[in-house]
Amino acid sequence: MNRSTYVGIDNDANGAMNPTGNIIRDAWVFGLIPQTETCEGWTVQRIDALYAQVSNEWDKYGHMVSNLPPELAARHREIYDAAIRRARALGWDPNEDLDAG
Repeated sequence: MNRSTYVGIDNDANGAMNPTGNIIRDAWVFGLIPQTETCEGWTVQRIDALYAQVSNEWDKYGHMVSNLPPELAARHREIYDAAIRRARALGWDPNEDLDAG
């Protein structure tokens, strides 16, 4: 995020494989926002409010994908598989952060 607003999940570096991207994808999974919502132009406060909603939803399932009911688990898999494919196509390397440490 820049100083005041978020660039949007479609414009975020490395396919938004970061905490903000995860918040947005999880909000899509739980139907809190439509998948067409990229959160472009959202303030930090608005992203934080969305995070609180997402966290409340995850609380119901112990914050574990394996505890999601079949419909939500399938939706999660679809959204995250697509995100990983897109991020890799944009040059994201999931091992890069591990190598930096």
